[in-house]
Amino acid sequence: MPLPVTALYLSLSALLMLVFAWGVVRLRRSEKIGLGAGHSKALEVAIRVHGNFMEYAPLVLLMLACAELNGLSPLYLHLLGASWLIARVLHGIGLTQGRGGYHAGRFLGTLGTWILVLVLALINLAQWGFGPGW
Repeated sequence: MPLPVTALYLSLSALLMLVFAWGVVRLRRSEKIGLGAGHSKALEVAIRVHGNFMEYAPLVLLMLACAELNGLSPLYLHLLGASWLIARVLHGIGLTQGRGGYHAGRFLGTLGTWILVLVLALINLAQWGFGPGW
């Protein structure tokens, strides 16, 4: 069964991952640090922006695919997928601009991601309990 909505957000997530990865590579090259973060706070933050994205992306995108396979409305899938991307961009900006400390973008991005994980988990449980298309 095709998963066109999930494919869209998976592809956009892949592009965002490359942006975050390039941030790490750019700093590694400019600071000549091949492994770890050395004593560079900026590199440490860039590594965590990329790493945190990679920690959440598989779970969120897999749950989005399950919801689509189980017949969730494309409108809701797009709302969830767009919210995912917005949350991760906010988190990346906030973590970077806050230099690892508090920043509203980091807070809102984290909160948005956690809410998405919760909502997708509940949707998938409801689809399991009440049947596809719930």
